Amino acid sequence: MRRTKIRFDPEHLPKSLRRFIDAADVYDSSCSDDAKVYYIDRDGGCFLKIAPEGSLETEAAMTAYFHSLGLSAEVLSYCTAGEKDYLITRRIKGEDCLDPLYLADPKRLCDTTATLLRQLHETDAADCPIRDRIETYTANVCRGFDGKHYEPELFQGLWEFSSFEEALKVAEDGLRALRADTLIHGDYCLPNILLSDWRLAGFIDLGSSGISDRHIDILWGIWTLKYNLGTTALTDRFLDAYGRDRIDIEKLRLIAAMEMIGS
Repeated sequence: MRRTKIRFDPEHLPKSLRRFIDAADVYDSSCSDDAKVYYIDRDGGCFLKIAPEGSLETEAAMTAYFHSLGLSAEVLSYCTAGEKDYLITRRIKGEDCLDPLYLADPKRLCDTTATLLRQLHETDAADCPIRDRIETYTANVCRGFDGKHYEPELFQGLWEFSSFEEALKVAEDGLRALRADTLIHGDYCLPNILLSDWRLAGFIDLGSSGISDRHIDILWGIWTLKYNLGTTALTDRFLDAYGRDRIDIEKLRLIAAMEMIGS
């Protein structure tokens, strides 16, 4: 996980959060334009995430829920002020799957992430606070029906379509096939899986998690191996390690079309 030491003025934060920053070294750990992430090196470490107002509410709730299952970080604080959301979570003791230790053994990394995903999907989530993510997911897909967000190369070498019109038809058919019956991560990619000596330390970036269709996670689990390792050779291995008994291969194609048009 990238960390760049910076000068950080806690006076820009809500007063209730300044106690976490005072007298601490602060590092920029951001990896997207959607939010700023800072590592606070104090008392074992914690992360501060800042994003537009309302955008971290679900992530805060689901991180707390995953923590209750022993699967994520403790939420230390969540608040909204000045049209921004602020989420502080305790550091998970481990490194993400982009650490050189894990990238050096692609086959073991493939098997590990597939097995951990199956274990997550087998979790009893009867008390999950987000009971149905299908409605939100469907809305995101439908916003792409105008073709403005179409990414034909997103799953190149894995699932491809000859045109936007073909992908749209497949996506429309796929929406009817989605089932909200499994606790999913929602963004199951190597940077969001933290390991300690090849054992799960915890999951992060849980803003898209909740009860949804397991194939969404499976799709991104395959994609991240291709994207981060530069090969599609591990696809079948991932499916085998996860367990083909719970995988509908055609549904993966349907969801790939949805993601291409609604990304």
